[in-house]
Amino acid sequence: MLERLNQALDHLEACLDREVDMAEVARIAAVSEYHFRRLFSALAGMPLPVYVRRRRMTLAGAEVLAGDLTLLDIAVRYGYSSGEAFARAFRSVHGIGPGEARRTGAVLTAQPRMSFRVVVEGSTTMRYRIVEKESFRVLGKKAQVRLVHEGVNAAAAAHLENLERQAVVRMKELAGQEPEGILSAVVYLTDSREEGAEADYWIGVVTGPEVAAEELDALDVPAGTWAVFDNHGPYPSALQELWRDVFTQWFPSNPYTSRTGPELLRTQPVEVGAETDSQLWIPVERSRGNAVREHRDLPGLI
Repeated sequence: MLERLNQALDHLEACLDREVDMAEVARIAAVSEYHFRRLFSALAGMPLPVYVRRRRMTLAGAEVLAGDLTLLDIAVRYGYSSGEAFARAFRSVHGIGPGEARRTGAVLTAQPRMSFRVVVEGSTTMRYRIVEKESFRVLGKKAQVRLVHEGVNAAAAAHLENLERQAVVRMKELAGQEPEGILSAVVYLTDSREEGAEADYWIGVVTGPEVAAEELDALDVPAGTWAVFDNHGPYPSALQELWRDVFTQWFPSNPYTSRTGPELLRTQPVEVGAETDSQLWIPVERSRGNAVREHRDLPGLI
């Protein structure tokens, strides 16, 4: 049954840029349309039309921020006969109109692509924005650590604890670009994101590409696109769950793939289990032809 339901969802996903024939979707699931709608709502915790709208607006949001098509072209592409109708649907999901989102690079809401297993995946939303950033430099201190998927990474915590006070003061003096303040950066040394894989772990600040400091290590980062995720929750479990969800839910549901580059994290260190605000920057690029790549490896969690 679950296999047929997932085949129906695959078909629905392929029809998001045109009118969805719900009778055909239900036929693939081998149930009546009425039963499919009720079954979906019970399993997913939301009505089927709401999910379809959110998924369309997730893909449309990426097109709006990309700026390659006019807003009217995007509206027509996703089945809206007028810009006004598209704007209403867009605002109902993202809380902002498409024109303003394009002008300001606003934070948008992504509805992950849903699949049914023993539990439902993709039934929560994630807050993100897309940022085009010029080349920059991370200045700070580097250590090599092994990835940890759950709990505190002792090696990373020790690196932070052992930073000399004068190095921290110097970093604060040099900080001047978004993401602001002292942050961490992870550079993976292999293609593996499995627990125990090695990575360079930086504590530093983002500066212009020409800034130098002899007493600090330098990491040069080329210009590119970044997906920025805001997070609030208990430290460090909420961050590790966010990192996992970005790679297992957000990427398969959005027309982006990860690209080579450091993953940046700005957070306020607190006691384990305490609530904190964080911001995660992931280097991304647009998928070719809107193809969506599946990320089969778990993310590397520091």
